[in-house]
Formats: sequence, C-alpha cells, structure tokens
Amino acid sequence: MINEKLLKPEEKAVYALRALYDRYGYTPYKMSKFEEYDLYAKNKDFLISEGIITFTDTRGKLLALKPDVTLSIIKNSRDADKNLSKMYYNENVYRIAKGSHVFKEIMQAGLECIGDIDAYHVAEVVSLALRSLAVLSDTYMLDLSHVGLIGAMIDTLALEKPVLKQFLSAIEKKNAGELSALAKSGVLSETALGLATVLLKEYRSLDEAREALSPYLLNDEAKDAYAEFAALYEALSALGLSECVRIDFSVINHRGYYSGVVFKGYVKGVPDSVLAGGQYDRMMRKMGRRDGAIGFAVYLDAIASGKKEQAKFDVDVLLLKNGANAADVLAAVENLSKNGARVLATETVLEGLRAEKTFIMQGKEAALYGND
Repeated sequence: MINEKLLKPEEKAVYALRALYDRYGYTPYKMSKFEEYDLYAKNKDFLISEGIITFTDTRGKLLALKPDVTLSIIKNSRDADKNLSKMYYNENVYRIAKGSHVFKEIMQAGLECIGDIDAYHVAEVVSLALRSLAVLSDTYMLDLSHVGLIGAMIDTLALEKPVLKQFLSAIEKKNAGELSALAKSGVLSETALGLATVLLKEYRSLDEAREALSPYLLNDEAKDAYAEFAALYEALSALGLSECVRIDFSVINHRGYYSGVVFKGYVKGVPDSVLAGGQYDRMMRKMGRRDGAIGFAVYLDAIASGKKEQAKFDVDVLLLKNGANAADVLAAVENLSKNGARVLATETVLEGLRAEKTFIMQGKEAALYGND
C-alpha cells in the first residue's frame, strides 16, 4: 500500500492520470530514453525547447536524449488504418528549463490516439484534457482553438509569406500593437486587421465566437472547419465541461504540423500552461504516415513548481533515545511507525526540527514527552 504522504504533487498526479486514461481504454506505452538525433533535427519546429542533448553511441551513431514523446511514438508505431491505437505514457524528457538555460529532466504524462480518428475521438481526447486539469487543480481553464479554421480564414487574405509570418507571430503573442503598426504601414488591409482583432479576443460561449467569426467564413473550407469546431464545443457543453473552456484563436501552434483542434490548459497558481495538445495529422503526413492523430501532454514539472507548499512538520514523531539500548529503540520506532507515521530517533532535540509529537524512551517503552 502506497503512503501518500511520501508522494510529491506530480507523483500523485501521475497515479490519478493513469487511472483516468485506463478508464477510457488507453494502454501504457513505454519507450527508450533516446532516439536518433535526426528525428528531432528534422522536426525542431515541433519541439518546445530548441536545445537537444546528444551523444555518440558505440557504433558511431549520433543519438539524443528524447526532448519529446510524440515524435518517438509516431516513429516507433505503425499505421492502424481502420483501427485505433490508444496509449498513455509517463516519461521523462530532457529540455532546457525555462529561465535557467540549463538542461533539466522533466516528468511528463499524456496520451495519444492514432488511427481512424473521427469526431468522437477528438471530443474524447479534449474531454480527457479537461478531466486531466481537474485532477491537477480545482481551478482550471482550457483554451480551445482550431488551426484548420484559422488557416482557412487567413488564406482568404492572400498575405505574402513574410507578412503572414509577422501576422501569425503577432496573433500568438497577442500583440495588438504590432498588428496595428502593420496596418498603418499598409501591409495589412482593413479586412486583415479586422480578422486579427477577432482572433485576439477570447470568447466564453460559442454564440459569441460565431457572431465574431461569421464575416470571415468566406469559403467552404472555413465553414466546414467552423462546423467541426462548433460540434466539438457542443459535445463538451453536453458533458457539462464547457464552463471551463475559453475559445481563444490566438492558440495557433505550428500550422505545418497541426491540422484541427489545438488547446492549452492552465491551473491556478501556475503562470505557464501545464497541458498542451491537438490534432496533428500534418505531422503524421510529414513522417510518412496515413493515420490521423490527436493527443496531449501534461507538464508535471510545472505542477511541481506551482505546488511548493511546505509541510507543517518535518516528521510525525521525534523519539528521544534517552540512553536506551539499540534493540529497545528499534522496537519503539517499529511500534510508533506501524500506522505510517514518520519517526526520527535522536539523542537530543535537533535545532529547527518540527515534530508533530515527541516521545522519550523510559526504560524499554516510549512515552509522550513534555507538553505534547
């Protein structure tokens, strides 16, 4: 039986997430700590961190400690065609930590659904992303977007590549000032600036989003993508999950890899996103795969950094040995700790040590000490 007192917040989360994913038919997936460097070098844009730890193996091949799980799963799995491959994982990845510029081993959990993906599977994965956030915190929010919808609306603007790059970058950074400057310089039309304004806003209902987007749904691709997005939102609403969903079309991710819904999750007390994912069919095609795919990752290092509450006590019981022999002290420690209590035996009270209770050896027995 696991003593939960010994588990860190991220470790507790791992067990809860495993149980959640198992309920929906996902099976555990285990992989190697490293892959060939070329896998990551060819897909650097997909990675959260640019730095990759590399080394040469005994055969002279350049390998890398894996900075990402999804790429490794795609590489080491086969097309399921009309079937589905549903897996979850709990793996360590190796990235440059934010703000420190040093490599860090990061615990990450997540799931992937690969194969004949339909609207149900998309809704299932997004609902599991929301339920994952609920495991981590009572207060959470999922920002929901759709790369296909955004791309179809932007394509009608016919922006030149350099301008398109600036446009998307400003949207992702929510930089209204940069977009306004582009419009003043004549690079962006009034229509483009209007769409940018719509994409920068956040919506707490589908009706709000529909009203704002309607002037820009100008082709069948955009209309179809919106219908797909609306159906997903309505499915989440029917499950009672939409209250914790914020429609935010500034969540674009990489258009070269993602094809449909994309999302990021946040919990109270952590400034950065703790969950991210989406439908990445384009990535599958880039790696020679026919299947569709959707998944997400939970960044457990962010959970750890956001939950650094200090324990009230260092130990449950401090046992003062009072000159008793080792056998008697060992027997007393065994008895005091049998219900899971953390016991520390010392000859004297240690400076700064916080103990919930203090006992002292009196002959062969341990008795409460002082005013405890």
